[in-house]
Amino acid sequence: MAIHAYISVPSDPFSSKLLGLSSSSSYYSIQPSRICSPVQITPKFEQTHLNALRRSQCFTLKASMGSPEFTKQLINSKPETFAEIKDKSDIFDDLKDRFLSFKNNIYMKNTERFEYLAKTQAPKFMVIACADSRVCPSTILGFQPGDAFMIRNVANLVPRFENGPTETNAALEFAVNSLLVENILVVGHSCCGGIRALMSMQDDGTTGFIKSWVVNGKNAKVKTKAAASNLDFDSQCKHCEKESINHSLVNLLSYPWIKEKVENEELSIHGGYYDFIDCSFEKWTLDYRRTKLEENGKIATKNKIFWS
Repeated sequence: MAIHAYISVPSDPFSSKLLGLSSSSSYYSIQPSRICSPVQITPKFEQTHLNALRRSQCFTLKASMGSPEFTKQLINSKPETFAEIKDKSDIFDDLKDRFLSFKNNIYMKNTERFEYLAKTQAPKFMVIACADSRVCPSTILGFQPGDAFMIRNVANLVPRFENGPTETNAALEFAVNSLLVENILVVGHSCCGGIRALMSMQDDGTTGFIKSWVVNGKNAKVKTKAAASNLDFDSQCKHCEKESINHSLVNLLSYPWIKEKVENEELSIHGGYYDFIDCSFEKWTLDYRRTKLEENGKIATKNKIFWS
């Protein structure tokens, strides 16, 4: 039996109310609008499978940092995805069907909107999220085309300005200085393999692309080890997932043109944490006036809200 869901966009597509960023609200909603099309979602797992998934929690992510043989065993035993259940040769046929569904049900019914987007963009949000396949900001937070300029990297990290150019700070420069976004949102998540790699990293002289990248979060690791040394490794990783978000917010202020706009209240920076085990979302905003950067990056926050 199919379940029908509806995707809608506020009449003001650039309204910052899209995420309900208000301390007076414990949830967010998307208001009715001209764009509202049915999407069919067919359940693929019975409740027993979902319960088993919740019990296992981060088990799959742990494999990424385990031995190659352990990872191979886990991959061989994983449940089939929707694409694997079908003939593997049909995977792009499925993408074709989804693209044509988007074209017919959304694009063709809102041609004026997409004609506008073909000429320009004026997003209110810059979103920095993890590259994890389970953490898509558009799916989780309902962003529609034109709403948010996004970059996704391993562990949703923001390197410091003085560390030199990366694709992340190139995107920041364009979003802040050219698109004039009003909000930067850094979204972390539960069971993050990148954070697990950071917490497992040893100073043994070895190098690699992942190690060279996640070292950008080393201060978050240091703070986690100091604050949560009495916890087990999994709990330390969860602590660091949130600590690294705040560390990235502090790093954002190392960019002179970001700091200037924050000081002038032209730009706000926010942290968000998505827990996909219980499907909850936490959001907070950096309180620039009370944040003491000279005190080892001590951060103050405001407007904390929790959606569940």
